[in-house]
Order: sequence, then C-alpha cells, then structure tokens
Amino acid sequence: MKQFRILVTNDDGVESPGIQALAETVSDLGHDVLVVAPLDDQSGVGSARAAMAGRPVRTKVLDSGFIGISGTPALAVTLARLGAFGPPPDLVVSGINHGINIGVSIFHSGTVAAALTAASQGMSGLAMSIGSEHPRFLETAGAIAAEATRWLITAPTGTVLSVNVPDVPAADLQGVRWARLAPISRSRLAAEIAPTGEPVIVLNTPAEPPAPDTDEALLFAGYATVTSLTGVRDLPDQSAARHLQAQWNGRPEL
Repeated sequence: MKQFRILVTNDDGVESPGIQALAETVSDLGHDVLVVAPLDDQSGVGSARAAMAGRPVRTKVLDSGFIGISGTPALAVTLARLGAFGPPPDLVVSGINHGINIGVSIFHSGTVAAALTAASQGMSGLAMSIGSEHPRFLETAGAIAAEATRWLITAPTGTVLSVNVPDVPAADLQGVRWARLAPISRSRLAAEIAPTGEPVIVLNTPAEPPAPDTDEALLFAGYATVTSLTGVRDLPDQSAARHLQAQWNGRPEL
C-alpha cells in the first residue's frame, strides 16, 4: 500500500483526547502522520485563518511530537500545505471533534472548515465528530475514521466528507448511513437577553421531529452519519456511506 502523508488537525486544541485518538488511528493505517492544531480551543471559527502575510505564527512542539499553533484549523491546513512543517500533506483528517457537527450550521465549525480548506488547496478532507462533549467511546469513532480515511484516499481529489458518530460502544452502533444536512429551520440557536442586558446565544430543542433522512435524525437513532460536502449545491455522493456500511456490516469492529 502506498504511504500517504496525512495532516491531522482539529478545533478543540492540540491536546484534546479526540485528536490524540485520531492521530493514533491514522498512524495505525501505516501512513506518515503530521499533527498540527490550535494551541487552544478554536471551536466555531469556521474557515478563518486570522493571520496576515508577514506576521509570524507562534508554534509549540509537544512531547508527543504534535505541533500547536497560535491560530485556527484552517491556518494549520494552509501552513502545512505551504510546507511550513516539512513535506506538504496529501490528505487532511480533522477531529475527532468533541460534540456533533450536524445541519447547515456545520459550515461555522472549525473542524469541518479544516476539511473544506483542504479541498480549496488541492487535497481531500475528512471531518470527524462524536456525539458528546466528553466522549467515552472515541475508539468507535476511530474505527469509522479508519475506514473513511481508506476510502478517501481512493476518492477524487477535492472530496470532502463530514462524519458524525454516536458516543456508544462499537457493538451498539446501529450502522452507517448517508445523511443530508438538517435545514436551517432545525437550528438550535436562539438569541436571548442576559441579566446584564446584553444579547446571548442559547441552544434550544426544536419542537418538531427532524426529517428521517437528515444527519440529525439518523445520529440520534444510533447511526454514524456520512455527508458529502463536495459540491454542496449538487446531488450528494452516497458512495462513501455505502462503502462504510458494507465494511461495518453490523460487526462491532472494522
């Protein structure tokens, strides 16, 4: 098998358990892994790079060999692609994000933006998220990430996948399903006024149930969901989900 150089990044920070699990997963596939991620939590920054030409970016090499930067996931992708950390990567894998990334609001996610930035710079990208802010079963998401990475290597350059996995033991996963993004009407965001008189964003639960083929509905039904973000205005590509479903096939491990 050809060895690829794969950039692993995230938006939760370079010391997050999720990125450690993802880096181990990709390394176990036999590829050359480069880990570059924000030094601190950069959730919700989208595709912002927040760096100007000529302005140095602070970096820190951890004992693990991971590289932390004073910037966003999209900046990590850009710097790596420009060769700032050695040979440029062939592929970008982002996550495992602590918490879900579902619905059209995912385009604000730093995790997803890293995968989209990869596509804008001539690579493919995978965004992995798990359904808990404090995940207990990262190995389940890691197993799905391993198979998704294998598939992505064979996919056309510029392919982008967003994958969400319930935080459950592998044996309890219902399977893998293609899912469309839940529409903006399903947004849980609402604005309220804090006691200080200032506006604050809060999360509410929509009153109506979600459509059954959306990432929201399928994830909460216990499925890992796969959404193609390549050409978001076109009909989505379901081949990745079919491949992962065939590989999983009801087994507790891949």
